Amino acid sequence: MNLKLFMPKSTDAEKIAPFYSMRPNKACDSGVLDTFLWRDYYDIKLCIADDKALLFLMQNKGEYFSAMPFCKEEDLPHYFEVMEKYFNDVLKKPFKIYLADEEAVEALALKENPRYLVKEEFDLKDYLYDGDELRTLSGKKFHKKKNLVNKFMREFEGRWEYRSLCCGDREEVLGFLDAWYEKRSDEEKEAEDTLEYEVMGIHEMLKDCFHLDTFKSGGIYIDGKLEAFTIGALNPLEDMACIAIEKGNSEFPGIYQVINQQFLIHEFPDAKIINREDDCGLPGLRKAKESYNPIGYERKYMVLQKAFEGWKDEITDIYETEIQQKS
Repeated sequence: MNLKLFMPKSTDAEKIAPFYSMRPNKACDSGVLDTFLWRDYYDIKLCIADDKALLFLMQNKGEYFSAMPFCKEEDLPHYFEVMEKYFNDVLKKPFKIYLADEEAVEALALKENPRYLVKEEFDLKDYLYDGDELRTLSGKKFHKKKNLVNKFMREFEGRWEYRSLCCGDREEVLGFLDAWYEKRSDEEKEAEDTLEYEVMGIHEMLKDCFHLDTFKSGGIYIDGKLEAFTIGALNPLEDMACIAIEKGNSEFPGIYQVINQQFLIHEFPDAKIINREDDCGLPGLRKAKESYNPIGYERKYMVLQKAFEGWKDEITDIYETEIQQKS
């Protein structure tokens, strides 16, 4: 198959969005947002194959790799083979996937196949939460979160409000984002190499208003000024909201807890599962995500084709290795 690869632009969002939820997949990548957020960092190229599958080719740090095909589950073996053949015949490399979702790994029975090395990427698992729990914050295990929310609402009573953000708010959001980037915390500076690309990705998403039916955005205003915003998208097959971006002015205690809760109440009132992505191996971020009492995790894997010359040269998972070195 001759793969017609292209770099996705914000205007492509509406066209490619339906592919992400064609098969079972609870990963944060099962939505269009992450493709644009990390487009430049991973030099992402896409191919729409036969109008049935969305295929990926990525390159970073001198290495080629892919993602699991997004297609119907019955078509997964075929398009997995298509990408493997492309790596072997065109790139002259063994087929390699990072962040392979566990549903696809199981559907393809890759762990049992001696032709592949399958290694779990422990630090890159996504955190999954119960939607009702995060919307209500009820019960003893959310006592501290609820107290922070209530304190914020009392302190800023009559001064704060939640607003759904739209195309007309673009400049205000980007202005807040750039100011936030300048004042980001030391924890976030540990991820400096990726953070800059994340900010660039948000700029790209908002450049053409990103066809707002593909994602939701909301903000917290205090005294009429935007002080926090978040972006997420719904995976309808899994009834799951994926929260890709959440930025707030930490000078206002409780603002992150408030934007977290209010966004789900207003934009995803019925979503059963909430995916808040991984913790990048950062201890502070891990503590924050664990504090919201996850109901489970979406585990991810590196998949490497062993039945091809030179596969041992590709055996290192450079992203897990970098995380472990920072820990």
